[in-house]
Amino acid sequence: MNGEGAIQLNGKPKTIFTSLLDPEVLKNCIMGCNELNKQEDNVYVADILIGVAAVKGKYDVTIRLSDLQPPNSYKLIVNGEGAPGFVDAEAKIQLIQIDDENTELRYTYEAAVGGKVAAIGQRMLGGVAKLIIKDFFKKIKRELEKVNIAD
Repeated sequence: MNGEGAIQLNGKPKTIFTSLLDPEVLKNCIMGCNELNKQEDNVYVADILIGVAAVKGKYDVTIRLSDLQPPNSYKLIVNGEGAPGFVDAEAKIQLIQIDDENTELRYTYEAAVGGKVAAIGQRMLGGVAKLIIKDFFKKIKRELEKVNIAD
């Protein structure tokens, strides 16, 4: 399963890039994230409880950030395992400054799932993935508004 998208965010690439690497921001923006801890530089472990369609369940997730090109891009690698199955995903995040106050965040991703969760079908999984991604970016937008108000 793969996809791509873009969202316009208020802020400069540097502020957005920093926010996207902040463990507290990530915890607040990842759907169902109960706990997120830094394991080492650019590696986080998370306890996530997802309750969407047949993807319900607890996942132990490792999130790795690589190929960091501050403040323009990075790669996000996610490996999660739980009773419903597993998910392995890789996303490329790119930030493009539009003007002094706005940045476009573009993303592409590839994901593979297995176990019980894979039995629900690609069409439904694609819909769930889009829901989770849209929720994440909606929350990122909200977190950035907090940062911009504080500045």
